[in-house]
Amino acid sequence: MAAPKTWFVYLIECVDGSLYTGITVDLAARFAAHREGRGGHYTRAHPPLRMLAAEAHADRSAASKAEHSIKQLSAAQKRALAAGMSLNPLATSA
Repeated sequence: MAAPKTWFVYLIECVDGSLYTGITVDLAARFAAHREGRGGHYTRAHPPLRMLAAEAHADRSAASKAEHSIKQLSAAQKRALAAGMSLNPLATSA
């Protein structure tokens, strides 16, 4: 049996200052897809500038619920949330 995958909810800041929220199991590949115009309709029209933050979740369900909650927030609330999140959610403190 394969080991369970870690899912991530992530926030991308777009070149126009808008924010995009999504989920993935591979942050680097998903961000590359967004940058190449293959990530989603929104990021094709609003090219991504940088990965703002990401948060690890145990499974797809938990990541989807977190994504939905984040999408209900205002841009200012999303930025405040992102300030407390990590860019590398799998890194551990020494």
